[in-house]
Amino acid sequence: MSLKNTIILLVAAFFFAACAPKQLQPPRPVYVDPGDMLFAQAEDLFQIKSYEKALIKYTEYLSLFPKGRLADAALMKTGAAWFALGNNAEALACYNRLIADYPKSPFIPDAMVETIVTLYNEGKYNEAIKQANDVIGSNIAGINIIKTYVFLGDAHLAIGSRKDAVNFYILALNKAKDPSKEPIIAKINEAVGPLGTADILSFLNQLKDKPQAGYLMYRLGLSKAEKEKYDDAEKILWRFIERFPGHKNALKAQRLIEEIRKRGVYSKYTIGCLLPLSGPYESFGRKALKGIELAMNQFCSQGIQTAVKLIIKDTESDADKAAAAVKELFEEHVAAIIGPIFTAESAALVAQDKGVPIITITQKNNITDTGDYVFRNFFTPMMQVQALVSYVIEKLGLGSFAILYPDDNYGTTFMNLFWDEVTAYGGKVVGVESYNIEHTDFADPIKKLIGLYYEVPEDLKIIDILAEDDENDVAEDDEAGKEEQEPEAIVDFDAIFIPDAPERAGLIIPQLTFYDVKDVYLLGTNLWHCDSLIKMARRYVQNAIMPDIFFAESSSKQVTDFVAVFEQTFKEKPEFVEAVAYDSAMILFQIVSRPDIRYRSSIKSALMNLNNFQGVTGLTSFNNNGEIKKRLYLLSIKGKKFIELN
Repeated sequence: MSLKNTIILLVAAFFFAACAPKQLQPPRPVYVDPGDMLFAQAEDLFQIKSYEKALIKYTEYLSLFPKGRLADAALMKTGAAWFALGNNAEALACYNRLIADYPKSPFIPDAMVETIVTLYNEGKYNEAIKQANDVIGSNIAGINIIKTYVFLGDAHLAIGSRKDAVNFYILALNKAKDPSKEPIIAKINEAVGPLGTADILSFLNQLKDKPQAGYLMYRLGLSKAEKEKYDDAEKILWRFIERFPGHKNALKAQRLIEEIRKRGVYSKYTIGCLLPLSGPYESFGRKALKGIELAMNQFCSQGIQTAVKLIIKDTESDADKAAAAVKELFEEHVAAIIGPIFTAESAALVAQDKGVPIITITQKNNITDTGDYVFRNFFTPMMQVQALVSYVIEKLGLGSFAILYPDDNYGTTFMNLFWDEVTAYGGKVVGVESYNIEHTDFADPIKKLIGLYYEVPEDLKIIDILAEDDENDVAEDDEAGKEEQEPEAIVDFDAIFIPDAPERAGLIIPQLTFYDVKDVYLLGTNLWHCDSLIKMARRYVQNAIMPDIFFAESSSKQVTDFVAVFEQTFKEKPEFVEAVAYDSAMILFQIVSRPDIRYRSSIKSALMNLNNFQGVTGLTSFNNNGEIKKRLYLLSIKGKKFIELN
């Protein structure tokens, strides 16, 4: 065979051999650790936030593989799942177990920090602080020191240690990098809010990063201005401009200072008065004016303060004119306003808009909700009812009550408040009836209260069947041998509340006695504190109880001095309107004379922080909403006089 043919045969043989199917080898088995598989299943559930199912898998892993290579990770994730579900106690137990049982675990630093977070969420702030201090002192590598400092600040803030909180926030800020600085700065802003300027500037000096300090200083000044703490804002902003003249916010700070100073343009010792000196409520306005003028004369006569000035505006008992008068007073740069007595809502809206503190003398519902510049120095229906009910239930031990009220807005308001307050104290209202204010005969509503109004059905009438043979003293004129008894009054209450003026209360109370409503306490509103009630129904109103904001016969030296001077000046005895107006004026006169008062916002803050001002109407404070806090007098009638109850 030739060489050529031999080569051809060899190539063909190689080709066919290459195309022949190869024999496949079976794959080598891959071993999968069952613990890893179980942990992976738990991780998948955790990632989709199916925490309860994930907990089952993590717990199963820890049960089957307590010494597995992922046991510490499973324990860490178990704590995180419990934390996500809001069970802080279980989360804390997991972190503590991890720290105790796996001391060499790389998760120890995270577990220690999460322990702080969990204790904080549990409200165990002191324990969180101790744990955080231990973490910082441990020098363990990998500790999230920024997070630890932040939670130390949070915990100190929660227990009221603002200065310590700010210190730790600043430590965190010094170590933080953008953009994680912003939330820390927000926390510092919140923490320093109530602190004084000196403390704030001291903290700022601790900042290592100068641009950071400038930014924070500007933010703090801006925050103080937004909260109308203009004194602090101006000092901080000026210091900011001095330290960082080239800062991008320096020009904004300068403009803000100018705006603050514009707000400070007012006549510090000038007080505006809004009173109804004409119109249907003129008498109230005249009374209030006497109280205010007496306060000014007494205050200025002391000679140790700058003289105050009054600008008086007549509201004419008209809402539009009251609102216009506030605008006029603002243009005349008054520091604050007293009044009005009526039409308070329209005046309060304008005063709030202009940023002028106003002390209203009104019972208008929710008047202080108008805004933070609006205050009330007057007693409300709720205050009267609270004083009455707390006394008769807690001091006298009464439990059941009836209410007889006029069918008008005044009566309905007091009826609802009294009923709710009695219920809140655990007492019972067993009867409630209204009456027409145009009537002078109140027999029907009284009879309804005591079960005498409606006809008793025949089968329920009490019949006394006299025995014919057993009784020898039967009256000869008893033809039927029966005598129908008259129904008796059902007086199942310890006291009756009648919220009405003395003109009608003086007609109602004697009629109660006529229908055998006796030996019960009579309760009224401050309107009963009037000599005319005693003149009309003296023998029937003995021991009646009523609240009031002022009692001219009080044994208090402050009251007796006030009454004496008032009578000497005006030849008449003061009533509650004069007393409330007098106290309102004295409060403002004393505040505007303080050297630290530079802005109207400072007057507002001083009113909010007023603590038990000793006035002729008793101790006066305002809550954070501008509502009065005051203990009312409780009075009773003895003979021809009103007396103060202890």
